[in-house]
Amino acid sequence: MAKITASVFTSHVPAIGAAMDLGKTHEDYWKPLFAGYEFSKQWMKDNRPDVVFLVFNDHATAFSLDMIPTFAIGTADSYQPADEGWGPRPVPVVQGHGMLASHIAQSVIQQDFDLTIVNKMDVDHGLTVPLSLMCGSLDPKKDAWPCPVIPFAVNVVQYPIPSGQRCFNLGQAIRKAVESYDEDLNVHIWGTGGMSHQLQGPRAGLINQAWDSNFLDMLINDPVAAAAIPHIDYVREAGSEGIELVMWLIARGAMSDITDGKQQGTPPTLKHRFYHVPASNTAVGHAILENA
Repeated sequence: MAKITASVFTSHVPAIGAAMDLGKTHEDYWKPLFAGYEFSKQWMKDNRPDVVFLVFNDHATAFSLDMIPTFAIGTADSYQPADEGWGPRPVPVVQGHGMLASHIAQSVIQQDFDLTIVNKMDVDHGLTVPLSLMCGSLDPKKDAWPCPVIPFAVNVVQYPIPSGQRCFNLGQAIRKAVESYDEDLNVHIWGTGGMSHQLQGPRAGLINQAWDSNFLDMLINDPVAAAAIPHIDYVREAGSEGIELVMWLIARGAMSDITDGKQQGTPPTLKHRFYHVPASNTAVGHAILENA
């Protein structure tokens, strides 16, 4: 059967992609950030998955404010990098895994989670920046991402937004779906977005390092408590865009130590943890967990 072997958590700041695309990674401003992902790039090479299930949020490219699904799974065979107003990023086309994605959709919907099936969409920086951070800069004319990717978009843009608890529970359903797939596949699940940041209003530029650090502690060691964080705490403490962190809870809920909403198995091994401010106007958080 297929099995989730690891989870990856990372911010997906668009300026990070721009820094990579424009050759600015060695500038003083960016060097500390990219140094924090050197371990991760080597880890990715040493632990190459067959498929990445990547949880992200669309930024009004695939979905407009006219129609925003709460949870949407990509079931296509490939996804073009999106034009977000300044042209598509110069990165490879993302290859999908339609068979596994369709199986997960069937299983998760039968577990009473409503998913929107997306057979065609472009993917923006929310998905391509994490891939670049973990895989490095690639030439779209001659390189490819190391494995297929299943995009899973979560609405954290237009209210109402799913709760952390709902996302945590969904992660458990996704793991069950993966494990019922009748092929021996090594699957990674990635949760992206965050950490604390606010892009508009009187608190624009907010970064709460203490809250971010505490969230990482809970995510790793007490994910049940992290799942119980109420929505208003994200907004108050991490800023209006800090709510993106609920997507990390999908990946954490899919780890093997979580059963029936409780942590009752062998905890995953923390392979890497990194935190940096600032990157553009946000904090960057990152962690890698391996299942026992």
